[in-house]
Amino acid sequence: MGKTIHVVAAIIIDGDKILATQRGDGDFKGGWEFPGGKIEDNENPKEALVREIKEELGVDIDVHDLFETVLYSYPNFNLNMQCFICEITHGIITLHEHLAYQWLTKDTLNHVHWLPADVELIEKIRMRSITSPHAASVPNA
Repeated sequence: MGKTIHVVAAIIIDGDKILATQRGDGDFKGGWEFPGGKIEDNENPKEALVREIKEELGVDIDVHDLFETVLYSYPNFNLNMQCFICEITHGIITLHEHLAYQWLTKDTLNHVHWLPADVELIEKIRMRSITSPHAASVPNA
């Protein structure tokens, strides 16, 4: 059966675009994923995601609603991945751990080779409406 690893992933949106990142290390180097990482013992999922995105991409994010929890069994471990809708609030993406990133739309999500655990999530993103909670808001004057 193997151990279960609990991680968080950011579905970072900007208008109609969704951020994809290419892994820079490990068994899945070169595969595309939603950025994120492991939840530390002293963190809740949203805190972990804010920390991981700052470490990996050098930006600050707002973490919104839980979009989906993905349970996936890899050969050596089980993955429990909580995926949240997020937005960048400050900073410019700087890759610290990934090889590359791309902004994709629902129509271009299949243009990269996603890691197995993310494939199921891609289909759910394509079927559901994902918009920025702030898309229709008017900035304070």
